[in-house]
Amino acid sequence: MNSTVRSEPELEAHHAEVIRATLPLVGAQVDAITTVFYRTLFGNHPELIRDVFNRGNQSQGSQARALAASIATFATYLVDPQLPHPAAMLARIGHKHASLGITAEQYHIVHDNLFAAIVEVLGADVVTAPVAAAWDRVYWLMADILIDLEKQLYVTAGVEPGNVFRDVTVVDRTDESSSGVAVFTVESADSSAPLPSFLPGQYISVGARLPDGARQLRQYSLVNAPGEGMLSFAVKRIDAEDGCPAGEVSSWLHQTVRPGDALEVTLPFGDIVIDTAATTPLVLISAGIGATPMIGILEHLAVNSPDRRTVVLHADRSPQTHPLRARLRELGTRLRATTVELWYEQNADGAHHGLLDLSSVGLPTDADFYVCGSPGFLESVRAQVLALGVPEQRIHIEQFTPTDWRVDACPV
Repeated sequence: MNSTVRSEPELEAHHAEVIRATLPLVGAQVDAITTVFYRTLFGNHPELIRDVFNRGNQSQGSQARALAASIATFATYLVDPQLPHPAAMLARIGHKHASLGITAEQYHIVHDNLFAAIVEVLGADVVTAPVAAAWDRVYWLMADILIDLEKQLYVTAGVEPGNVFRDVTVVDRTDESSSGVAVFTVESADSSAPLPSFLPGQYISVGARLPDGARQLRQYSLVNAPGEGMLSFAVKRIDAEDGCPAGEVSSWLHQTVRPGDALEVTLPFGDIVIDTAATTPLVLISAGIGATPMIGILEHLAVNSPDRRTVVLHADRSPQTHPLRARLRELGTRLRATTVELWYEQNADGAHHGLLDLSSVGLPTDADFYVCGSPGFLESVRAQVLALGVPEQRIHIEQFTPTDWRVDACPV
């Protein structure tokens, strides 16, 4: 199910000239444009905010910021191809779209509402025919790459475009009272159509039918070993504290879902996965609920590659708030070439005290590094890993929020 961006975008010279001239203006107004865009989009298509887009991300503005960042990054690359290719950004978006069942037809809906927003914010006197044509070209270059990628993902999954939702039954629920994490295990409601396997590090979307009738979706990392015919995912209870709003889907799962209940989930997707055929060392770095994809990777290694050199580094507030801590310890006993280093801000209990510091740990610089946590944590760790001399292409970042380095966000 892993797939790559194949298309090499190229902007015609006359369009590139217009984009260079207008990019500063559009960049300065892009947050306003995306705000008007979502207001217009949901006004014209209320079913999208009810059943597709996550309302929590919308209320925080994180989805609008992510869209703004992706458009600005892509347009900037088109007019300066010497910049790094935005393949990683596009792959991340494509996998997220596939996990929501997005299809090519929906790109036309986005196009029409986005360009209406551009005209509303910048004015028809600014958005002349050449300006509109140039930005239209930028949009469809990006959209066509994503549509092609998503088609690849659907073909690899063996489904028609958008047909990714499956009815499942919850067969087990395990709660960690101290960390506020619950692990749900599901199997197909149709015994003739078992759930597929997946790559270590991937996620599923879970659909929650909320009391107001909305079907809200949230992605959760898979924490079981691939190939079991079941899918297990970990959900952290998000309390309304420290300015973080409670997550609708996570709260609903914690409060209402028990073994025997029916759920709707998608097929697995996600581009931040380990190369299961490789033998190079792995360094898994996480904080908070970012531990979950690492547990899924370790479960795979325990079954298939227990002798692969692996270093696990995790940071948390305390041992009690560390998600799936006991499971990590148990996996460590099964993995013969794995070492675990922990950092706790409180009650270090034999672990490192304070914030994660890579300078205090000897790490294999020829390893592939996988990092997951809050945006601030990711930015700090990425800088530390680069300072070790690790090439950028060996650093793989998984981010649960759609903020993409722009703001610190609440855990999800």
